[in-house]
Amino acid sequence: MRPSHSAPRPDFPAPVPAAPPLRLLVADDNPVVRAGLTALLSGRPDTTVVAQAADGRAAYEAAVRHRPDVILLDVRMPGVDGISALPHLVRLAPVMMLTYSHETETVREALRLGAGGYLVHGEFTTEQLVRAVRDVREGRPHVTPGAARALLTTLRGDAPAHAALQQPPIEADFTPPSLSQLQPSVGQSFRSQFRLSTREAEIMDLIASGMTNQQIAAACFISEKTVKNHINRIFAKLHTTTRSQATAKWLGVA
Repeated sequence: MRPSHSAPRPDFPAPVPAAPPLRLLVADDNPVVRAGLTALLSGRPDTTVVAQAADGRAAYEAAVRHRPDVILLDVRMPGVDGISALPHLVRLAPVMMLTYSHETETVREALRLGAGGYLVHGEFTTEQLVRAVRDVREGRPHVTPGAARALLTTLRGDAPAHAALQQPPIEADFTPPSLSQLQPSVGQSFRSQFRLSTREAEIMDLIASGMTNQQIAAACFISEKTVKNHINRIFAKLHTTTRSQATAKWLGVA
């Protein structure tokens, strides 16, 4: 009998394990923004939100506890605002400013204090946000057009001269500067383009926070049928067909 020869086995490359999702901390005093960003980013295989915070102090405590890969930080929050907390947070993780504020001095100061990027709501898509967050983690800075224009204003000498601000010392108690007293109504100018009625805007906020039609009906003391009618009109005005699409547009991330 002839000796049997087994066929050579092809060399298949070992499967590459999927990279773990990027662990994010979202710090924003607006619960609708926090809920919307958490829903969007935790629903993806490449990112997840491990903690939320409503001000700078809570953000610092959450960062110490959860050790996120990147911190998404609002500028203006009551109590300890983002600019006050920033020098402390950058010692724990890369920080991406994610805010409606694009004043020249605010952008310049945030980058001076160590922010890895500066994104203005309404100027990026979800995919661009995720790419920017990953780049900031690797040390590649990102700024959206509004923040870039603010920096150009400074470089061109159009902005008034400002004295350099001292970095606050590392202490258990932060001292919030006057920025926290100046917060405008979040997103109102951006959202006005959708021309929602007061009731529709209220319902859209509740949708973005993750409420069901039944919960919205109970919160607004209206029937579920009325809620559905409002949602149909909202979707038409936002040119969307799903709650997630509407939430993304309402939060300025699509």
